[in-house]
Amino acid sequence: MDFLLECIGFGPTWDLQAVEDEVRRRGEPTAWRGRDGEHLRLPLAGGLELRLDRDTEREASVWPFYTSRYRRRVAALTLHRLEDSRGDAILTGYTNPTAAADSLEVGDLFAGSIEDHLSHPLTCYLTDAERLPRSLPVGHVLAIMATGFALQVDYVGPNEGSPFRAERDPELLERPHGARIDALGGSDSPAACMELSMRIRSITHLRNDLTGEHVDRIELDAPGTPLEVFVSPWQLTSDGLPPPKIGHRIEGVFLLLGRIVGGLPRPRRREVAFG
Repeated sequence: MDFLLECIGFGPTWDLQAVEDEVRRRGEPTAWRGRDGEHLRLPLAGGLELRLDRDTEREASVWPFYTSRYRRRVAALTLHRLEDSRGDAILTGYTNPTAAADSLEVGDLFAGSIEDHLSHPLTCYLTDAERLPRSLPVGHVLAIMATGFALQVDYVGPNEGSPFRAERDPELLERPHGARIDALGGSDSPAACMELSMRIRSITHLRNDLTGEHVDRIELDAPGTPLEVFVSPWQLTSDGLPPPKIGHRIEGVFLLLGRIVGGLPRPRRREVAFG
């Protein structure tokens, strides 16, 4: 996860062990992660956080997190729990469920079959999966908070110059919100990653209090609810890409990290027999 830390202001010269040590020194316990191992969070300002998790007999993982300003409704199709981490799970589903989306199946998420003007596929890595029951009914609607962190950026620039449009989807700019959102992986092995081609609505400069680096929170024009993402400025420079600009387009692969903020199934009531 260390390369993802660049997205929130930890440049290539930062030593990962030093980051881990700082979280252990100043961090606070993370909710819904269990009592085994280490589970800490270190707020950095402006909603940015560092997370450190180490379950029993597992190396520590340090990753970025951001408390998004937006909430999205997601109709769940699958929930894949991680064997080596009880607190994590990969959720697949579709956002803003409508009557037109009621018949969708998990295969549709990975085949680009969602055409509704509000709904789009979503696969997200949930960090508070212990809040969920062992099984989740298909179609159950959760409210989640999710933020994207760039794994790979392929294009930043004017909408008309989009490689995705030129090579794969000539009607991209005519789609709702001019957006293309595809889930990566498959129904048997979802990757919690999304391939995005979307317009930039706004950019806000945040500051990492630990490193002093400025961080760009990029708001994308997703159907229904805007999506906030972060990219590594070092990656952009290395790949010869310009800084993001309002009104331009960004294309690439993003890991979505999030947590549940509503819609949890009610626990079953115990039936007590008398007599």
